[in-house]
Amino acid sequence: MLCLLLTSHSANAAQDGSHIQPDNFYPRVKLETTMGDIVVELDRTRAPRSANNFLRYVDKRSFEGTIFHRIIEGFVVQGGGYDEEFREKPKFPPIINESGNGLKNDMYTIAMARENDPHTATRQFFFNVNDNDSLNPGRDWGYAVFGMVVEGYDVVDAMAQVETFYKATIGWADVPREPIILTKATVLPPFSPTTEQSATNDGDTQP
Repeated sequence: MLCLLLTSHSANAAQDGSHIQPDNFYPRVKLETTMGDIVVELDRTRAPRSANNFLRYVDKRSFEGTIFHRIIEGFVVQGGGYDEEFREKPKFPPIINESGNGLKNDMYTIAMARENDPHTATRQFFFNVNDNDSLNPGRDWGYAVFGMVVEGYDVVDAMAQVETFYKATIGWADVPREPIILTKATVLPPFSPTTEQSATNDGDTQP
């Protein structure tokens, strides 16, 4: 019985996202949306639980078909939790809040959304579209940053400026009038500056 329990525990642990590019501390994920593509670089060194949690939703293709349901210009672009009919998507158990990791909720960072309880983050995330000091930890828990946008800044900017409205049927404010859909999320091959530089230097070179 003990062997079975240990095997089961190991299998569950292996599916927490840490099995995805396990030797890559800064995995990159491409988010394809109806407004364009965004690439985020995750930080496993400072936010391992949050980064791995995000990766497992990507690995399960669970972000595909979700919407960015809450947008406040000059504040956040939030999504990852609902489909186009505003039905909540299945989620893994909540993770521990890593807001004390030293990463700040600065412009173009990606962070975990949560409820009032600090340890309730599951699958929703948001892009900071300002330096949001109010979301950093102080006397209370903050919101855990686990990476940053490295490509597609213009897409994030455009998202932040879309028209929003109060959706009376569900009682939510700040809902985009035209749905913004996350159509595909893909873990990219490990980033290699040396490889990219070699490819750039193929053929004729300029002084």
